[in-house]
Amino acid sequence: MAEPLLEVVALDVADAQAAVRGGADRLEVVRDMASEGLVPTVETFLAIRDAVDVPLRVMLRSTASFAITERELDELCALAATLRRAGMEECVIGFLTPAGEVDLSAVQTVLEVAHPRAWTFHRAFDHAADATAAWKTITALDGLDAVLTAGSPNGLSMTGLCERLSLGTDGPTWVVGGGLRIDHVPALYSEGFRWFHVGRAVRRHERWDGPVDVVTVRRWREVLDTVSGG
Repeated sequence: MAEPLLEVVALDVADAQAAVRGGADRLEVVRDMASEGLVPTVETFLAIRDAVDVPLRVMLRSTASFAITERELDELCALAATLRRAGMEECVIGFLTPAGEVDLSAVQTVLEVAHPRAWTFHRAFDHAADATAAWKTITALDGLDAVLTAGSPNGLSMTGLCERLSLGTDGPTWVVGGGLRIDHVPALYSEGFRWFHVGRAVRRHERWDGPVDVVTVRRWREVLDTVSGG
């Protein structure tokens, strides 16, 4: 079973440094949370990489849609190639077809360019038409070690999250995120979840335009350490 992990969304260097000081194990590097997270600029990635010493998962998504056109895919691959040359080692990917199936071709195309040593399939999973089919598709992909889920497309669902565990626990690790609150952590940990993903919940006033708050991240760290015995 995976060791406990706290992942924090970082939009800039200040976010990254505050998250790490608070006890984050890993950062998801993105921009434009109004679109639920898009690929950051190379400059932002480099600045964060140089400022902290924790793993960085870079979002590789160029529009607010979970679907991607050929032109958008070409443009994203160009950005992914640039980020890889800049030192990107881990990333976050996930595309669906208009029918709600995993767009395996698009995912594989980006993976071939990004060539990550580890990566997360993001919350596109929660919007898949058939979760079981989506799970079987993505778990066959090399390097996948995490799947981000809230248990439903509308936000955190305890029932839906427990159903996720029935899909599998011996492959990629489920990462809980999307409406996650600190009081959810003990119950989720007892169910078997070990990785937790937070964004707005650790920001000042819980707003995306507020900075990551060190004290709040530390509180999450303490709760996770307490339930895990760490």
